[in-house]
Amino acid sequence: MHNHHYARLTVALLLLLSVSTVRAQASDALTQEQRAKIDDIVHTVLEKTGVPSASVAVVKEGKLAYAQAYGNARLDPKMAANSGMAYSIGSISKQFTATAVMLLQQEGKLSLDDKVGKWLPQLTRANDITLRQVLSMTSGYQDYAPQDYMIPDWEKPISAQQILERWAHIPLDFEPGTKWQYSNTNYVVAGVIVEKVSGQPLFDFIRDHILVPLGMTSALDTNSKKLPENDPQGYFRYALGPLRPAPHEGPGWMFAAGELAMTPSDLAKWDISLIDESILKPVSYLVMETDTLLKNGVGTQYGLGMRVASARMLEHSGEVSGFTAENIVLPDDKFAVAVLTNQDAVGAGSDIGRQVLTGFLESSNVSDPKQDAQVRKVFDDLRAGKIDRALFTDNANSYFTEQALKDYSTSLTALGEVQSFRQTSNSLRGGMTHMSYEVKFPQKTVGINIYRMPDGKFEQYLVAAQE
Repeated sequence: MHNHHYARLTVALLLLLSVSTVRAQASDALTQEQRAKIDDIVHTVLEKTGVPSASVAVVKEGKLAYAQAYGNARLDPKMAANSGMAYSIGSISKQFTATAVMLLQQEGKLSLDDKVGKWLPQLTRANDITLRQVLSMTSGYQDYAPQDYMIPDWEKPISAQQILERWAHIPLDFEPGTKWQYSNTNYVVAGVIVEKVSGQPLFDFIRDHILVPLGMTSALDTNSKKLPENDPQGYFRYALGPLRPAPHEGPGWMFAAGELAMTPSDLAKWDISLIDESILKPVSYLVMETDTLLKNGVGTQYGLGMRVASARMLEHSGEVSGFTAENIVLPDDKFAVAVLTNQDAVGAGSDIGRQVLTGFLESSNVSDPKQDAQVRKVFDDLRAGKIDRALFTDNANSYFTEQALKDYSTSLTALGEVQSFRQTSNSLRGGMTHMSYEVKFPQKTVGINIYRMPDGKFEQYLVAAQE
């Protein structure tokens, strides 16, 4: 809920802090070094921000690879966090609401292009706004919960109907489809429609169609009551003051916009279902993960209940009173990281998630020593004015003329001895492997930009100065 939906990336010093940790049963797919790196990241962020605890799950190769909790779930009396505890996931719940709508569309019970007025005719401009605009935050309905602190109203009970009467009966903030604006009200609209169409309370529908099939046994509905005593207490601070127990929202406020709580390992099961496309049909995932375009053709970087980045990264963060959360999924890399924390109005969860993601992307670029040795041999040959033409395609051989070989040799020899030689990126493009290397000399650094064919031959091997 609230407006805490865009992750923040900050750089942290890696300091080790001794905190109570409990390791979950997880397939041991991370190396000792990767686990130590994650531990370092979390310890550092917790120390820097003073957030009481963080619970983290990492998916690698489409399987749960790591689940670990750090710090204290409760401060008085002190209770160490463990990875079996459920934390509120806040607005990440919106992905479940959006999936419920997609399930009903697959059953032919509704369509994303249906007008909201089909079920809620009394709402403002109900016959001009589609269900798709509601789920993609382009409807114009005003947000009922933008604040990052508890306002008095939120401590009183409310119904979904009352939320809609107060925030979806007033004039729109903009013409439907012309702007993107994060608004929890959209998801209350969607949740009420799911209930009307399915004939079930929203949580029951999500439980039966998503949570139970995925084995997400820890998931709780915190819309009606707070987390049990054996789960974490949420906290907040006034400025840099001491941590204080956060009040719980009154029944009804979180609903379809932020009602779920669960363990990070169960959130990882959800992430794996996004990677495997196991709950919905592939076409439905495609719809959810596609960038929503405004009427002027500008992209919003938001699909249905998830932020979508160009490299097919799906992300959403969440915040309710006392809790913040971050969830990042890279379906093509079969990687995900979920971070749940028990303090509100802080970016610690997003910070940890982004740093773990960056570490994964760096380690996934680890190169093949045999391949590196060959790239290095070609480089040394070119410095010596030689070339083994059997290693190159016809195109690349046509590039390496006598003049090219002379210029490569003269200019690269003048740089002195190679101090370091390393691969910096590795990806696929145009049916080839695209690789970059960095070569450091005493006074200068050069880059090598390579395209390699499936048969191993070089289609491109270009050297250029780096800044």
